[in-house]
Amino acid sequence: MPPCQSCMSIRRLTPDDAPAFRELRLRALREHPHAFTSDWEEASARPPEESRQRLASVGVPFWGAFDEGGVLTGMVGLECASGVKQRHKGRVVAMYVSREAAGRGTGRDLLRALMLHAAAIGLTDLVLTVTEGNASALRLYREAGFTAFGTEPRAIVVDGNPYAKVHMHFRVI
Repeated sequence: MPPCQSCMSIRRLTPDDAPAFRELRLRALREHPHAFTSDWEEASARPPEESRQRLASVGVPFWGAFDEGGVLTGMVGLECASGVKQRHKGRVVAMYVSREAAGRGTGRDLLRALMLHAAAIGLTDLVLTVTEGNASALRLYREAGFTAFGTEPRAIVVDGNPYAKVHMHFRVI
């Protein structure tokens, strides 16, 4: 029997969610170091209060996916550009869904919440990067309407191995 999709809830994260957010973020960085530009060692050395401050930031809202037990199983953030010439766009950041929540539409629902917010605040464009070869993430973003517009070779280096990042764009309607 498939997991209960309707038992999952998506909501904007608040500073009270900081401990769960930090734990999930560190897990993502530890388990998938090639998928993120942030590094586990650097992130784990930062004080826990930094996660609370990050979730309190107006300019970088985060959404979380919670399972039926209230456990944070996925997250995504939106960095809004502040410069006059870039205020029309936002950058999708820190997208992660735990393997326990994979295959339930969690990533799609997180992206949908972010995209609805982007439209509501007047953004017209969203951008993101995804590690080349991450087939499930590329499929998720393409199904959401993102299109690739270039690949940055050697964008990150993890344990001496270079990884390219695919740059993607979505026109908010």
